[in-house]
Amino acid sequence: MTTRTRRLDEISVGDELPELQIPVTRTVIVAGALATRDFEDVHHDPQRAEERGTPDTYMSINNTNGLVGRYVTDWTGPGAVLTRLSTRLGVPNFSGGTLVLTGQVKAKQADTVTVAVTGTNSKGVHTTSEVTLRLPTAESCQQPEVAR
Repeated sequence: MTTRTRRLDEISVGDELPELQIPVTRTVIVAGALATRDFEDVHHDPQRAEERGTPDTYMSINNTNGLVGRYVTDWTGPGAVLTRLSTRLGVPNFSGGTLVLTGQVKAKQADTVTVAVTGTNSKGVHTTSEVTLRLPTAESCQQPEVAR
């Protein structure tokens, strides 16, 4: 995570974000479901998940969205404002695996950048997401001079 906010002029279309690997544990799955108030039993009860046709509990879309948002805002820094996040889910994230997030800047206009994010695990593509963020410009970061 960066503690300094990237400015719009420091980012170019084609820039790649560093890869992030997130261990997918049962705790991560359950905590994410609880944090997003998703009480669907397949996200916390292994027996019910099996009864419903899956080998174990699996990550909720809200949990995935939170991790994608965190990934991009960790890269941009604390001054970025996430304005849009769109996600398409693929294969599930079961506990015991690793979610690998990668990203690339796809567009830059006015005061926003759009980042394409892909999340994969050992089964294939878990998520294809697009995140739009508002970033400060060089002009907006300038401090007015104080009269002495």
